[in-house]
Amino acid sequence: MSTTIATTLEPANEGLFTREMVLLRFLSNLLPFASSRSDRLSILIYHRVLEQPDPMYADVIDAAAFRWQMDVLANHFNVLPLSVAVSLMEKRRLPPRAACVTFDDGYADNVHVALPILRERGISATFFIATGFLDGGQMWNDMVFEAVRRMPGESLDLADLYLGGYSLDSIASRVTAAEALVDRLKYLPPAERLLNCQELARRAGLPAHSDLMMRSTDVRRLVAEGMEVGGHTINHPILAVLDPATARREIADNRDQLAALIDGPVRVFAYPNGKPGQDYLPEHVEMVRELGYRAAVSTRWGLCTGQSHRWQLPRFTPWDANPVRWLARMLQNTQRPG
Repeated sequence: MSTTIATTLEPANEGLFTREMVLLRFLSNLLPFASSRSDRLSILIYHRVLEQPDPMYADVIDAAAFRWQMDVLANHFNVLPLSVAVSLMEKRRLPPRAACVTFDDGYADNVHVALPILRERGISATFFIATGFLDGGQMWNDMVFEAVRRMPGESLDLADLYLGGYSLDSIASRVTAAEALVDRLKYLPPAERLLNCQELARRAGLPAHSDLMMRSTDVRRLVAEGMEVGGHTINHPILAVLDPATARREIADNRDQLAALIDGPVRVFAYPNGKPGQDYLPEHVEMVRELGYRAAVSTRWGLCTGQSHRWQLPRFTPWDANPVRWLARMLQNTQRPG
């Protein structure tokens, strides 16, 4: 755990240009009392961390970028486990520039790529796991992207599935097609969405099982390595489209499965997709609270303060490709109105 704010870059940052190192030091010293209030918290959100850049996932961070982001974070912020940070925030005892690192869904690269980087920098992160995809499963949106990647030919006609037609004549057009299909499928009833995804996978020749998501042993390893595990439902549904009983089972059964897996309590939760009023509703917030979670996070952009709703905490991650701009954006977030 990072417990002090450094004002210089450690040897792990030797790959950064000297000019960037000077600018980072300047920014860190420019606001020595930035977020001096003891109830301000920046929660970062990640999903995957790729070993190498992948043109089909151009917006997904790779190991090199994640490494310098964690370098900057560890050297210029106080990084805490989420459940610890929330408790301190409510007591107004957070250290200056408090931050948390969170991952959604349960991708295997979180363990194989991100975890070693986190350990090297002494950062304890929180991983929200959708248990229905452990041990060989695959999330429906990834199924779409991988199917479009492998689909033969330079065009794709899905009129028989009422999903339109798409050009596949370049990597860029395949990305556009996959994104459009995800948007069309996202809010369909889960059973109908799954059938469509399975048909896409069949046409593309995707294997039935995937190594994209964690295995049960990976979840246990995270806890053994000092990381925190949180709930994320079983099947990652849009809770707002489910009937109340099904939504509650998704949340409760996921909690119970994770607790049995790690032989311990599961204290924090992340809403799938996470947009308040669109992906989840007030009734789901109440379910999460009633089921014993101490806090929950959304995907609403922003800064947490002592006034934030403990079961709807916002998150914030700058996606700047430059360490100086990335740090500047993080510092700027600490100055948002509470």
